Amino acid sequence: MEATYRALCEHGYASLTMQDIADESNKSTAALHYHYDTKEALLLAFLDHLYEAFTEKYGTTDGENAVERLVNFVDDILCRADAEEAEQFQTALLEIRAQSPYSADYRDRLAGFDAFVNDRVEGIVEDGVEEGTIRADVDPADTAAFVATLIDGVNTRRTTIGETGGGTRRTFVAYVRDHLVAPDADVTVDRPDDEPTDDEESSENRQSATDEESTTDEAVSDGGSDA
Repeated sequence: MEATYRALCEHGYASLTMQDIADESNKSTAALHYHYDTKEALLLAFLDHLYEAFTEKYGTTDGENAVERLVNFVDDILCRADAEEAEQFQTALLEIRAQSPYSADYRDRLAGFDAFVNDRVEGIVEDGVEEGTIRADVDPADTAAFVATLIDGVNTRRTTIGETGGGTRRTFVAYVRDHLVAPDADVTVDRPDDEPTDDEESSENRQSATDEESTTDEAVSDGGSDA
């Protein structure tokens, strides 16, 4: 499975051969064909392998309440420290995803990833409604569908055109604060340590504007002196 992972990331789906996978492992092509008749059969097993690793990694989420767990769940998937490994994972998944319109088997496997994210988010939201940290009128299924679409969109965009910037996360956190958190809930939506708060950003913007104004005044003053 690791050899398949490396070969798929290096060669892409269209150019990938059983020989490429064998070259990345200590197996011969004959040995691979003994277990898997076709490249497609091997890649279906590979998707099962990815799914098992994905669900094991994100099956539990830390947090003192459901709101924290929801934000942490999204952060765990989208703000990973091992950026290179995350990109390789998404590249491998995207290579096979591109074939899913032509293969029901691929579609079924990929649907499992989506269902897992939906189930995790829906369960977290239901817990939040029950504990009173998430509004009672929030629909868990609708929220789960939105979050799953957000995660899928960010990962796809990041893999295909590069980094998406921090705006998406700020918008998501604002969505959680404005639409999910119960009005009387004593919870705080935390931010990554390196992300400034809205107040800090406003302060920085005000300071920048003040600095620019001072620079302009000095330039005008200097210009007047020269004149």
